[in-house]
Amino acid sequence: MLSVKGSVSSTENLLFNAVLRPNRSLSKKGFKVLMGFIFSIIFICSLGFFLAGAWPVLGFLGLDVALVYFAFRFSYRSGGQYELVQMTEDEMLVTTVNPWGQKRSFSFQPYWLQISLKEQDDENSLILSSHGRSISLGRFLAPIERKELADKLVSVLNRLKQNQV
Repeated sequence: MLSVKGSVSSTENLLFNAVLRPNRSLSKKGFKVLMGFIFSIIFICSLGFFLAGAWPVLGFLGLDVALVYFAFRFSYRSGGQYELVQMTEDEMLVTTVNPWGQKRSFSFQPYWLQISLKEQDDENSLILSSHGRSISLGRFLAPIERKELADKLVSVLNRLKQNQV
């Protein structure tokens, strides 16, 4: 999901400030409701198997519930990643945070920064490059969101370069 905070006051000197996060369509409350529903269905099914004398099936049904639970937990873990994109007149700072909380920062000079949106079939990739270094930005975004982000970054860079001339 692209959440752009836009331009902020000149005292903070930020020309662009955006936090990029992966989209998660199921809320935590929705997750609890879904898991309650799955557990209820499995419990009713397992009760039927138990009463029919097929008690070993209970373990496999419990394993199913556990696998669904851990699959959703893993999905939520990957949803914790984000990218922070900030631009001032002198620097573009990109901070990436992976699902485990590890941060990496990349700094570029806006004047030399090149933004390219490489399109292949229905996919695209947003590449920031300068002085032989490059990073891919917003890999978890939808292609239309990456294009929107690229357009906004190019617009801010063009305004910045026009003011410097």
